[in-house]
Amino acid sequence: MSSRGRSGGGKSSGRTTGRQTTVRVRTAKSRSNSSARWLQRQLNDPYVAEAQKRGYRSRAAFKLLQLDEKFHFFKKGMRVVDLGAAPGGWIQVALERIGKEGRVVGIDLLPVDPVPGSQIIVGDFLDADAPQRLVDLLGGPANAVLSDMAASSTGHANTDHLRIMTLAEVALDFAEDVLAPDGFFLCKVLQGGSEKELLDRLRKSFAKVRHVKPPASRSDSAELYVLATGFRGKPTTSGSEG
Repeated sequence: MSSRGRSGGGKSSGRTTGRQTTVRVRTAKSRSNSSARWLQRQLNDPYVAEAQKRGYRSRAAFKLLQLDEKFHFFKKGMRVVDLGAAPGGWIQVALERIGKEGRVVGIDLLPVDPVPGSQIIVGDFLDADAPQRLVDLLGGPANAVLSDMAASSTGHANTDHLRIMTLAEVALDFAEDVLAPDGFFLCKVLQGGSEKELLDRLRKSFAKVRHVKPPASRSDSAELYVLATGFRGKPTTSGSEG
């Protein structure tokens, strides 16, 4: 359940700097056309180069930076949970934004190299005891739940869309269990036709729900982020069975 990516002190900008020379990759006998295209895109991606320059663990760090620069959802002293935290780039950004008085806890199925100032545990956030474990580590309810998770691609667009939407829905289940009042939820989704149920749920639990696409999100990618702010509490079911 992982997909992604501290620079020095201070508030980092999500803008890239400098110019790049285009690198062309030839297809070797041991390299498929698709892997050659992926490698060439990585080598020529300004966000990949800028992430290496600033010490971020992946280019995905710039997505979170750019979203916060636009919507200003991070505040000093916040308690933040990062679901599917590997490789740790979003944790790095969150730490920069909330300051030393805040707390960040990440969870991932895979081991993640430590990020100073945070706590990262290996485990499944779907485990029954995971919400309480993370709240205990935070020292109280979370002010933010982040998810940049993406299921492994099958190459079938409808299947991939359903899989990532399922991840988003279970991430929301988790968020509703751990968020403090007025907290926010930021989660990756894909453009498609089966988002209505998720959006309907979000609008019941949060004051405002937006679809956002940061500049660092590749233009040819179907990924979007849903940003839900002003948590009002988990909806209660009404009515009786009979």
